[in-house]
Amino acid sequence: MPVSSAGENAGAYPRRRPSHPLVLFFKGFLKHPAMVGSVIPSSRALIDKMLAPVDWGTTKLFVEYGPGVGTYTVPILDRLGPDATLIAIDTNPDFIAFLRREIADPRFHAIRGSAADVGRIVAELGHKQADYVLSGLPFSTLPDGVGDTIAKETAAVLAPEGTFLVYQVSAKVTSFLTPHFAAIERGFEWLNIPPMRLFWAKKK
Repeated sequence: MPVSSAGENAGAYPRRRPSHPLVLFFKGFLKHPAMVGSVIPSSRALIDKMLAPVDWGTTKLFVEYGPGVGTYTVPILDRLGPDATLIAIDTNPDFIAFLRREIADPRFHAIRGSAADVGRIVAELGHKQADYVLSGLPFSTLPDGVGDTIAKETAAVLAPEGTFLVYQVSAKVTSFLTPHFAAIERGFEWLNIPPMRLFWAKKK
């Protein structure tokens, strides 16, 4: 499957900023409301708080579910080391085409697919385990069985010290996380529309 790159690390890689990402994001929400967690992208305050616990110096593989128009993708690449990799997985072909077109970075792979297949996708790209997985997918509105499968497969693909970073409007996601993760830290960010609940789920 063809992939493309995106982002930069401390100015090391050229990047064209998306021209009209909000329009595309809103269209994506209208087409797939059950798969897009909000009608507008996350705020900078939410992004910074969500990513704050990440140890960027030791991160080799970061996976993102539902990257949309790259709201988190670009900040992740800005923080990621030069020898690390970011895999972004989305079911929406418009978002994947947009990311492949707008972001050029050899560390980045935009993959059209389901987060439930993360293990296979990671393996096909030559990796064994991820250090972090980030998701804004709305677990409370996913089809029956999909949320639990994603949580289970995410736990399986994470390294023993890995963390699943999740931001949600609803707290229902904890029912999916609890069977597969030993510890779950919680947070909240008011400076976002809508305000978001934050979860950092650790395998041990």
